[in-house]
Amino acid sequence: MSRTVGEVMTREVVEAHRETSFKDVARLLDRHRISGLPVVDHDDKVVGVISETDLIRRQAARSVPGRGRRLWIPALRRSVRRTAAVARATRAQELMSTPAITVHPEQRVEDAARIMERRGVERLPVVDEEDRLIGIATRRDLLRVFLRTDEEIRQDVIDDVLTRALRLPPRIVVVSVLDGMVTLEGRLEHRSDIPFAIQLTWRVDGVVGVVNGLTFRIDDTRPPEQHDSDSVTLPWLLQH
Repeated sequence: MSRTVGEVMTREVVEAHRETSFKDVARLLDRHRISGLPVVDHDDKVVGVISETDLIRRQAARSVPGRGRRLWIPALRRSVRRTAAVARATRAQELMSTPAITVHPEQRVEDAARIMERRGVERLPVVDEEDRLIGIATRRDLLRVFLRTDEEIRQDVIDDVLTRALRLPPRIVVVSVLDGMVTLEGRLEHRSDIPFAIQLTWRVDGVVGVVNGLTFRIDDTRPPEQHDSDSVTLPWLLQH
């Protein structure tokens, strides 16, 4: 079924420490062809994340015109002080974005993707129960989940959804997949199994849509019909 972050993350992580210099961070990014990296303390706990954007912001701050002028507008003075602090930054701890947004290896890939989208980040450090760095999940890592072949998706639907979860005999449901779009065709015993099958199919990695071609033999979603005897006994029950 759905993959976890731990299954797709990159385990060999390029990292920096609080005291890593600006130039060394730039060298690490260039040498490993990455756009950002986590910053850890002496206990391998993630304390921040530093990216190309942080480095560019520092360089841009050094060339801001008007630095050193006396400014009387409080908000503008605060902005200039922040810019000056960035311009003077020479170490990772002064350049990094903090607190770091992290995930745990048991979280689902879909959840990590939502966090990335909501927070506008390109990478998520993966930490253990003690918040120590054990890997990193990038957008590229998560994207691999959605680049699976149609045959891989089809086999997962058959094995995980139809056989394991619904315990259906072989060939009761025909599964076809085209560009990640799954079509289910066949006849199930109960009507209530249909939404369950569709929901589980949606959760298979790489599925982009589900076309429902399923029918049923018994409609178990309707209340049982009331017998004639019930209409006789009900008033009696109400009176007592």
